[in-house]
Amino acid sequence: MKMTAGKLAGMQAVSDDRGAIAAAAMDQRGSLKKALAKEKGSDVSDAMMEEFKGAVTEVLTSHASAILLDPQWGLAASKKRAKNAGLLLAYEESGYDNAKPGRLPGLLPGWSVQRLKSEGANCIKILLYYTPFEAREINEQKHAFIERIGDECRANDIPFFLEPVGYDPTGGDEKGPEYATVKPSVVKQSMAEFTQDRYGVDVMKVEVPVNMKCVEGAQAFAGTAAYSHDEALNHFRAAAAVATKPFIYLSAGVSNAEFTESLELAAESGVKFSGVLCGRATWKDGIPVYAKQGIEAFRNWLEGEGVENIGNVNNRLKVASPWFAAYGAASAETLA
Repeated sequence: MKMTAGKLAGMQAVSDDRGAIAAAAMDQRGSLKKALAKEKGSDVSDAMMEEFKGAVTEVLTSHASAILLDPQWGLAASKKRAKNAGLLLAYEESGYDNAKPGRLPGLLPGWSVQRLKSEGANCIKILLYYTPFEAREINEQKHAFIERIGDECRANDIPFFLEPVGYDPTGGDEKGPEYATVKPSVVKQSMAEFTQDRYGVDVMKVEVPVNMKCVEGAQAFAGTAAYSHDEALNHFRAAAAVATKPFIYLSAGVSNAEFTESLELAAESGVKFSGVLCGRATWKDGIPVYAKQGIEAFRNWLEGEGVENIGNVNNRLKVASPWFAAYGAASAETLA
């Protein structure tokens, strides 16, 4: 396989020297604004959003291969990243609080892949709420949507990172034990669908295929089992087996301890994951610090606990496979 010059350069920009992706995520918008406002007890200004993102970027990118930001409040922050850290920019409308019927996606008004690239993006990211158990007509709209994004990224010669996030189309709790029984199938079928060439996805940013709170014997176990330890390992393997493109794991808002435990399980399963794009598991505990004590206290928190959190994640990436290995290559250069 060969890769176009722009896509290859973009992938190298967001990877470390080994070809693993050890990226931080700071593209939260609506959910972050709500969390800050709740802790602050008042509205959160645009300046505060930019300041929060700037501090996270400035401190944590010294320990990351890249940072994922949004063009709404993250462009100023992108200029504060460490010299060797690449930049991914989000293209979708704020997604984690999507309550539309079918959770249909939308793009940021006034933006295009070309415009994001001109702002310095090395790669483009799209979050898509997706489940194979949704109505066919809904999923056909989502398939066509991703095909269009893939074509736009091809035309602009820039890598496309897709983040499918599973959900319950009946309105159930995605964090509960009932959904935990179907989550492995949601993740596996999403990976099988969107690693098809027609979508133009270069890297899948995926959820771990199990709910760690429902894994018997896990430190995160919350009392209701959906899988044994061995079953959980097999779910990691089954999801990885269908992927034909590199994939990395997202933290999905869980604690640092829970996310690092899930990476340990991935390592034990032997799957060839290519890294992480980790956001809230690194910095979310600093939200009340910033909201109640201000920027200096938050910066101090980031330099202490925030750096420790990202270090915990990085320590679990020693077993990560280089992204180019998913294409059967011994090095990125051989794909040129």
